[in-house]
Amino acid sequence: MKFNHILTAAALAVGTATAYAAPVQDVRPTHTEPMSATEISDRIALKELVDTFSNLADEKRIDEQVLLFTENASVQSLENGKANPPIVGRAALNKAFSGYLAQFHTVYHLNGQQTVSFQSPTHATGISYCDVTLIKNENSKAIAQRRGVRYEDVYVKQDGRWLIESRKSNFMFSQTSEAPVVP
Repeated sequence: MKFNHILTAAALAVGTATAYAAPVQDVRPTHTEPMSATEISDRIALKELVDTFSNLADEKRIDEQVLLFTENASVQSLENGKANPPIVGRAALNKAFSGYLAQFHTVYHLNGQQTVSFQSPTHATGISYCDVTLIKNENSKAIAQRRGVRYEDVYVKQDGRWLIESRKSNFMFSQTSEAPVVP
């Protein structure tokens, strides 16, 4: 009998909370007309651009990676709400990326969702998420650093190819642990 009173109270509480809850805003993208073949192609190209950036980082092919950026591209990283000065130009990006990745013997990017908004046929913005694992040797131990990053990109299409014109890399969290030894 007591159990039925608890269930009834729980049901009333849920019903009352639901009645007073604020309406949920519909944030789904609205497409009033079908995407053109060009827009579909551009979306695929932009996803491939972001994924190629990660693949080249994993292989430490920095000379190729920086070619995914415009000549005067800028990359700025944010960590714990603090913005670092932007790195500008391919040569500076190459030096920064090479120096950073040289610390690690294993680099692994796992890309997630990406949203893109087109401002024109040659300009777009995008947000993409990445789970990055970096492993280095420290004091005779393998140390893994897992980082969650949210990229806010500006893209430009030059000579028929999409490139990254600017990127804000927001490192949203970081976890460090001892990594298992791989035989």
